[in-house]
Amino acid sequence: MEERARSCLLRSRERLELDIKASYLMDHMVSDEVLTPDEEQGVNRKATRKEQAAALLEILLRKDNRAYISFYNALIKESYGDLAGLLHNNLPLLTPEAEKSFADGISNSVQMILSEGGVPQRPVVFVSRPSLLSLIRDKLYRLRDTPGWVTVFGMAGSGKSVIAAEAVRDTALIKECFPDGVHWLSIGQCERADLLVRMQSLCFRLEQIQGSDISQRPPSSVEETKERLRFFMLRRFPRSLLILDDVWDTSALRPFDVQCRVLMTTRNRSLTDSVSGKKFEVPVENGLNEETALEILSLYVNGKPQKLPEQARSIVSECKGSPLVVSLIGALLREFPDRWGYYLRQLQKKQFKRIRKSSSYDYEALDQAMDASLQVLEPEHRNLYRDLSTMQQDVKVPAKVLSVLWGLELEEVEDVLQEFVNKSLLFRDCNQRPYLYYLHDLQLDFLAEQNRDHMTELHEKMVRQYQQFYNKSPPSAGDKESLYWYQFLPYHMAKAGLSKELYSLMFSLDWVKDKAQVMGSAHLINDYVEYGDTLDKENSEVRLQFQEFLSLNGHHLEQRPFPDVVQLALSQPAHSEVYRQALMQAQQRASRGQLYLDWVNKNSMDSLSRLVMHPHQGSIYHACFSKDGSKIASCGASKTLRVFKTISGEKLLEIQAHDDDVLCCAFSPDDRYIATCSSDRKVKLWNVEQAALIREFDVEHDEQINQCQFTNNYRRVLLATCSNDKFSNTKLWNPNKQSSQNTMFGNMEPVNHCCFSPDDVYLATSSIDGMLKLFEVSSANEWKSIDVNSFFPESDEEIKVIVKCSTWSADSTRIICAARNAVFVFDVATSDMILEMRTSRLSTVQYCHACPNSNLLAVALSHYTVELWNFETSKKTAECSGHLSWVHCVQFSPDGSLLLSSSDDQTIRLWETDRVHTSSAAALKRDSDVLFSQNDITVVAADSRNRLQVRSGSDASVIFESDKFQSRIRCTCISRSAPHVAIGTEDGSVQTGRVKVRQFLKNIGWRTMQLLTLQRDFVLALGLETGTVQVLDVPSGNPLATLSGHTRTVHHCQFTDDGQTLITSSEDATIRVWKWRTGECLVLEGHKEPVRKFHLLNSTSSSPHILSWSFDGTVKVWDQNTGNKLRDLTCHKGAVLSCDMSSDGQLFVSTSADMTAKVWSSVSWEMAFLLKGHKDCVRSCRFSWDSKRLATGDDNGEIRLWSMIDGNLLKICSRDTKDSMDSLHGGWVTDLHFSPDNRVLVSTGGYIKWWSVDTGEALQTFYTMGANLKKIHVSPDFSTFVTIDSIGILYTLMKVEGGRA
Repeated sequence: MEERARSCLLRSRERLELDIKASYLMDHMVSDEVLTPDEEQGVNRKATRKEQAAALLEILLRKDNRAYISFYNALIKESYGDLAGLLHNNLPLLTPEAEKSFADGISNSVQMILSEGGVPQRPVVFVSRPSLLSLIRDKLYRLRDTPGWVTVFGMAGSGKSVIAAEAVRDTALIKECFPDGVHWLSIGQCERADLLVRMQSLCFRLEQIQGSDISQRPPSSVEETKERLRFFMLRRFPRSLLILDDVWDTSALRPFDVQCRVLMTTRNRSLTDSVSGKKFEVPVENGLNEETALEILSLYVNGKPQKLPEQARSIVSECKGSPLVVSLIGALLREFPDRWGYYLRQLQKKQFKRIRKSSSYDYEALDQAMDASLQVLEPEHRNLYRDLSTMQQDVKVPAKVLSVLWGLELEEVEDVLQEFVNKSLLFRDCNQRPYLYYLHDLQLDFLAEQNRDHMTELHEKMVRQYQQFYNKSPPSAGDKESLYWYQFLPYHMAKAGLSKELYSLMFSLDWVKDKAQVMGSAHLINDYVEYGDTLDKENSEVRLQFQEFLSLNGHHLEQRPFPDVVQLALSQPAHSEVYRQALMQAQQRASRGQLYLDWVNKNSMDSLSRLVMHPHQGSIYHACFSKDGSKIASCGASKTLRVFKTISGEKLLEIQAHDDDVLCCAFSPDDRYIATCSSDRKVKLWNVEQAALIREFDVEHDEQINQCQFTNNYRRVLLATCSNDKFSNTKLWNPNKQSSQNTMFGNMEPVNHCCFSPDDVYLATSSIDGMLKLFEVSSANEWKSIDVNSFFPESDEEIKVIVKCSTWSADSTRIICAARNAVFVFDVATSDMILEMRTSRLSTVQYCHACPNSNLLAVALSHYTVELWNFETSKKTAECSGHLSWVHCVQFSPDGSLLLSSSDDQTIRLWETDRVHTSSAAALKRDSDVLFSQNDITVVAADSRNRLQVRSGSDASVIFESDKFQSRIRCTCISRSAPHVAIGTEDGSVQTGRVKVRQFLKNIGWRTMQLLTLQRDFVLALGLETGTVQVLDVPSGNPLATLSGHTRTVHHCQFTDDGQTLITSSEDATIRVWKWRTGECLVLEGHKEPVRKFHLLNSTSSSPHILSWSFDGTVKVWDQNTGNKLRDLTCHKGAVLSCDMSSDGQLFVSTSADMTAKVWSSVSWEMAFLLKGHKDCVRSCRFSWDSKRLATGDDNGEIRLWSMIDGNLLKICSRDTKDSMDSLHGGWVTDLHFSPDNRVLVSTGGYIKWWSVDTGEALQTFYTMGANLKKIHVSPDFSTFVTIDSIGILYTLMKVEGGRA
């Protein structure tokens, strides 16, 4: 045994005799064959534990180095880590796991080879990297029969030396490839004289191994030493391996180019370009994962990873995964175990000088190790490298960006970057083209600290170089190499203190358009939030205006083709800077012939929601806030889990989570994990930060899992799941275990939902058997059961009452559940119902959630809305409209300030709880009529409270509003010549009598008074569901006639041009022609199915004609004066959905559910053209004004243009791909209109589009807030367009004129 090892044992003897139990250690030593069974028996014969320990040490002192190493390994294996620590500095120390002891991997002879060759032992704490070891050994095997070089390269502190030494600890490798020995030589940064000394030392060692009795004179120069080394390697040790550790430059490498086998570690991968022979490279990855780093720290402090203090994870994060830094910190903590907080603060402050020497490393402190790499650069390149201080962590930069920054040709930049990469000062991502370059986090931290006083000027240099290079036009959106500028230009401006430049950039609609097209809206919103303090010094209102614009239109900006941002911005309030810039640009473009529409009555609308996100392709079944409210997780039919920022919608994480629909997701109490459950019957647990699967629980559910929820508190974390199983449908899981902890029995039918009480004492389950059950979490026993069925006495016994979900009040005293269209509040202690809330009878409650700090309850409904109720007073306080399909989920943020909702429309909407608009302003229905006059636009429609409203189209002010009608209003029309209004109802009768009217002047002011003064009287007709038709005078509201006759709903009504006759059609399959003043009526009978609509034809005869169509597949022509049926054509096998007559009266067209359109001659009444090609119901049609073209639209969103000369297809107007509503037009194409010059076509579907008739290309798109537009009213000059969307918003759109002030 070496003397220093013996001395160490003698110094530590007293401590070892007191603490060790010899019998435990000897088992390992006997296995290592360093202790004989007789010696073991001799020790065991001693009487006391201390005497046994003394006897073992006495034997050990007579042994060799192998015994010392075996004793050390035994201490580690038996958890005497503190005692092993006393020994590690004096003789070779092995890994705590003793991965390869003498008996289990390395033979005695190989160990002697490594020891003689100076190969360093494993450090006291060592974690294997199997894949890297395998790669290095594979390269070394290639040197078995030929000289060559294996280069292991990586940045400072990446563990190159440790892994190189470990690679040769392999018996098979040494015996097969390098039986003549392995020789380790540390080079480092050395002058020529120092290199000579090192080479002389190696030669002397080789002489000693050779056993020569003749002592040669030491070589006196590097050249002489090289020749002697060549002799040894070629003649004496031809199958040996030379390991050169930490080589810095070619001048230190070339002396070893002697045709031998070399393993080299370096930071500069290009060094071997200067030597001959075969060459192989092995890059060393730069970071440890969190678990491995924690394991290393725990080994240094002799603890377990899970019992490390809370600062441990933060330290690992700050270490950036560097093996060097983790080891440095671990070594320091072993000496000062109470300094966790101190070393964390030093890392956070970038105080690298305080992170001082480890016994196995060459530099006094971390900053010296980092700085050493820079000193080998030329001064010019060192300055260029300094510019990289402005890069951000984890950001990869293309060479073109640095070409702009440095003002160099791209080829020159690539050469400089290659040098940085070769010296491990920079890393290159070769998986993308063009190549991307990046710094390790530790290198970036060091650079930033080193240039701390110059960071402002470095950032300013970045901005000025950008401005100079892109002074004529911004980077191209299609240029991938320019993406960096869109992402980080505001960052550099802010860091440089260039406030004026930042204002100019961020308050520019052009910048918003360019960046949104490249990166989407979330990044932009983040910029406005991150630099909000700086921007607010210039103008906080403008900053909020841009942020609101992006928040509400972000889902549009994610679409492709990319929408017209100027058109989107024209929907902003008139006082907004966004609108001002958009209007200016629209006017400029309109003067060049482009089409833009200004929403002139938009100021009457409040913002519906704060943020709209479109995270998934497919329905979103669930979304939830993290416990700190900063993140939102969502899942759905796309089978993915997504996490994004609450404030901006920026995506943080996307995981392909399951093989089927993901039905629910939930954050753990500490927000570190997310649980998901799916129709595939699996429950999974994900690490949020690493986007990694932590655990896939055992499949214990036999049916789809509907819900997963964590407990609310940290002290005992459990996960609850519920499924469609009939009995074992509710389970509790410990997240750290593979199988469930408890099954809660009680529900005999599938369970839709489960949730913990705020104090985690109870779990509530909601089942399709109509029961709400409460279980005790601690025992898993059923505690209470509430029969929700009993609160629906009118229910059909065959139709079960399904309890959809439940939620708890903040104090856990009340449980709230939803079933059908009702919500019930129960007292938890007594199970008594306290109150109930009933929503619309036409809708069902899909989800409900109670606010954590108020009495508000959010309710998600199937009719596309979210309602807020006060569950203390049972009153609805607000209604949030905006979704375009069923709302599946609602949830308040932890502080109650925000509310999210997710829907089948593939969006998540975020609402501010205090600002959501109440439902006091009733929404308009889509059945409407519009009167265009020279001074104003008059709109008549029913509202959601079944009142008749007449509004000014220019500002949406109310001119007239009736009292509520008893029967639902289904259609309205205005007489163009006489001051009258008609109303159609359902009951088939017509009533006369005075209608009470109130005219709303509140919030309208002088403008309304002027309207009421100047607006001439007019007549309205209304058709009701009861079949009644009413004619009213406006603005007095006096009923002029009540017309009864129809027996079912009136679908359409229209005055003749002279206003004396009113024509109506009905669900009862008849058409009625009324002399409404006298009540005379002609009944046109013949259709067998409902008549939804008709046209009045301009006839050359004295008697006008009526063209009607029906679901019965027929089209009929009637004499309006006599009621005689003039023509009866069976046009289609399916329902006829629309018809139109050409302006010259020669042709008419019918479209059908049979996916065809047919053009007929109105002279011969024969079919002229059969138009095929649509792939869905053809729902709309329109002739051009010159009768030369026909447009048809279908339920797939496609519009086709046909020639009326030969019936050929001219153009197909549609998007390239389907939109988020799985349509080419956001839904059915419901209405079409040509411009008077026949050059433009306007269409309605889920939104409004204008098309070029000549090219079939879209000229403009206007996205309404709601969808499912039913019709659009167009002014005679094609300059004004009026429609109402599915959520009741009125749109009056006017063409923007070029140069208009």
